[in-house]
Order: sequence, then C-alpha cells, then structure tokens
Amino acid sequence: MGWEFTDDRGITLRRIGRPERVAAYVRAGAALWDLGVRPVGVYGSGHDGDEPDRAKSGALADVPYLGAGKALDDGAIRSVRPDIVVDVTYDREKPYAVMEAAAKRAGAPVLALAVGGDTSLPDILARFAQLSVALGGEPAGGEGELAAAEDAVRAAASAPLKVLALSAAGARQVHLARPGTWPELRHLAELGVELVEPGAGGANWATTSWEHAVGLAPDLVLADARANAVPAGELDSVPAWEALTATATVEPWNPELPCSAHAYAAFLRSVADALEVLGAKR
Repeated sequence: MGWEFTDDRGITLRRIGRPERVAAYVRAGAALWDLGVRPVGVYGSGHDGDEPDRAKSGALADVPYLGAGKALDDGAIRSVRPDIVVDVTYDREKPYAVMEAAAKRAGAPVLALAVGGDTSLPDILARFAQLSVALGGEPAGGEGELAAAEDAVRAAASAPLKVLALSAAGARQVHLARPGTWPELRHLAELGVELVEPGAGGANWATTSWEHAVGLAPDLVLADARANAVPAGELDSVPAWEALTATATVEPWNPELPCSAHAYAAFLRSVADALEVLGAKR
C-alpha cells in the first residue's frame, strides 16, 4: 500500500511503504518522540554547535546527533540511513535547519511543517499529530493536560500583570520578542495574558538596550533558555539586568519547544504558576 504526506510547503512525498527511519531537526524530533515516533537521528540549526542544545533536545539524549549548520552534510545524514528527513519551516518555502540538497544527496526527501508566526499553536500541534499518525505513532497525547494548563493561564491572567519575552544578546543588547510573531506568545495573549510590545525595529525581535527593557516595566520575564542565548549567570554584572530582575520574576522560555501538547502544557503551566504567585502578591 502506498504512503503519502503533503507538507506545509505543498510538497507531497510518496513512497511504496510507510517511512520507518526518520531523521529530524531536533525540535521536530522531540515532538515526534512525544507522539511515539522514535527518530534514528537528530540535527541542529545554524544556531547550534557540535553538541545538542539540551533546552531543545530534552528526551532525545540517546538519539544520535548528526551535527548542525555546515557540519550537517550528506555524509552525516546518510550515516543513519533515513527514509525521510523531517524539518520545520518558518516561511512555508524552505526547510529551516537542513540543506535540502544535502538530504537529497543522502537519498532522503525532506518534509517540512510550518511553525512560523502566521500559524496558530493549535494548527502546529494538529499538523505534528497528523504526521505522527502517518508515521505509525500516536494520534495525539496530552490534550487534557494542555486544556488544564490553558484554564490555569486564563485564571491567573485575571491579575493586571505584564509579561515580556526576551533573548539575552550580551551585556549591552537584548532581543525583545514581538508577541504576535511567536505562536506560543500569541496563544498566551489569546488566553488573556498581557504581553509587552517591544517597540520599533526588527521582525520577530526588537534588538535594543537593557535599559529599554527595564523601562517597559514587566512583572514577568520569559527568558530564552536556548544555548545560543547568553545565560543569566553572565549578566550578573549588568546594572540594567539587576534592575530588571529586582522588580520582575524570571522564568525560562524555549522559543523552539517540541511541537506537542505535552511540551506546551508544561510551558503554559509554568507561566500560569508564575502569574498566580505574582497575582497573590498584589
């Protein structure tokens, strides 16, 4: 029986049988893992290094890591003999982390699912669930957990609290997230959370000074926990960071969470818990 799946670029992959060996961008691989599909190998993006970013890989610690960026060539992909490569796409035109030509030279077609700001969080989760089923995994999982976390956010968002998402760039600069361009941040806003707009400049991020971030007066800061962001421990000597954290609670945020209900439920629950504690202090 033939197998086929149309990705979010409109490209239909067809095979004689269902793909059994799947290599994936680490974010996509972590989502499939949550849904019962075990990748044979995962890889990073141009932001990643020779070792997997644990903020993104999570439970995939025992899955072979094939490299990232220029190190991810056809030889690395071929080493795990994949039937297909699963990536994500932000523009619905090209895969984000793998060079399609390298995958093709390795004999593995690329399938890419949309995760960009024009895609809603429910749609992202639904598409990964559809792919999971097509690959022999679970149809879904964690929907009840996600619904409960959403309810918790709605309840906690009743307090007038401002939330700012950011990625530290160093002692002098910080990237402030535009809530409307990140599906999970937009979802928080839809649940009633007041997300702070960062001001002019940039598409997904506004790159600015730490002093500007302090001036936005957030109550809760969602700080990028990926390896490519400067860790909080390296900002202790930055006066504006000290001023920011003196008045705001800081919670980790992974802008590349696995696209599964379980992963997003955990994120929403952490936000709800932080808002609840802050609200109780008002």
